[in-house]
Amino acid sequence: MAMDNADIKVHSIDYRAKAPESFAEKAGTQSEENPNRPKYEKPLEDITDLAGVRVITYFLSTEDRVDPIIEAEFEIVERTDKSELLEQEERLGYHSIHYLVKLRPNRYALPEYARFSGLFAEVQVRTILQHAWAEIEHDIQYKAVSTLPKEIRRRFMTLAGMLEIADREFQALENEDTRLREEARQSVAAGRLAEVEITPDALKSYLDKKLGPDGRMTDFSYRWQARLLRQLGFTDLRQVDAALSGYDDDELSRIVYFGRQGQLTRLDTVLLAAMGEEFIRRHPFTRSDLDWWPNAESRRLDRLREGGVEIGDFRPEAHPSDQDQEQS
Repeated sequence: MAMDNADIKVHSIDYRAKAPESFAEKAGTQSEENPNRPKYEKPLEDITDLAGVRVITYFLSTEDRVDPIIEAEFEIVERTDKSELLEQEERLGYHSIHYLVKLRPNRYALPEYARFSGLFAEVQVRTILQHAWAEIEHDIQYKAVSTLPKEIRRRFMTLAGMLEIADREFQALENEDTRLREEARQSVAAGRLAEVEITPDALKSYLDKKLGPDGRMTDFSYRWQARLLRQLGFTDLRQVDAALSGYDDDELSRIVYFGRQGQLTRLDTVLLAAMGEEFIRRHPFTRSDLDWWPNAESRRLDRLREGGVEIGDFRPEAHPSDQDQEQS
């Protein structure tokens, strides 16, 4: 709930109680300083990951956003950056943040939480790629660099480097996508439509301004509509705006559907009026097995004509984008 309230999107949040056999195996671990002694003198007190939560993020930046959520919800007993620890111990591994947490006093003062007073849990935060490495490493159990054959050690180190680069590249792509989305929104707001490529986010910004916002539309709907516009031959929002020019989307909607329809239906209705038969010919439904669709759309076109609407012959290619002009 706290993650949702902060609008933080993650791949998954998993939780588990440590299995008895796993606890027994860990409790029997020998001390690295003295193999004749156990690593955990008092297993029930010293082993603190009896309960655990794992937050798997898409991007490195999300880890930084999760951190204050954990700080706000729990009392942090310990915070460990595993990448730093692995470097110190000369072990193969990958970046991951581990927290040892317990409930805050105001939580376990409540009756429903009182039984958890004094108990600890572990919270791990890592990206999908970090998680993949950790799971494979745990399965293969190749951890100590000194025990690996030279060839295997070299390949492991190369793979670890590739995963780190991939994580950084995914983050860079996410940053660039965010920047381009913001630039597109600013261009739409300023009316610089020739600069704006047709993407779902840019299309939504344009249509909210042009036809009025419609909270019923989903992200999938805008992805579908952006793909449709490209299939119809549009490459930027200036061409879309030129096609819509001179038509009243509300009026056309009432002629065809006898009432005001949703934002994207009104857009298609205006495009049908602007492009005429060409809209039907280029539409992917015409080339599919939906035999009924072209006939139904032709009847809508007839309704527009009967309603006194002048049907156009708009062709996006007759209004080349700046990119098209540069290529020519």
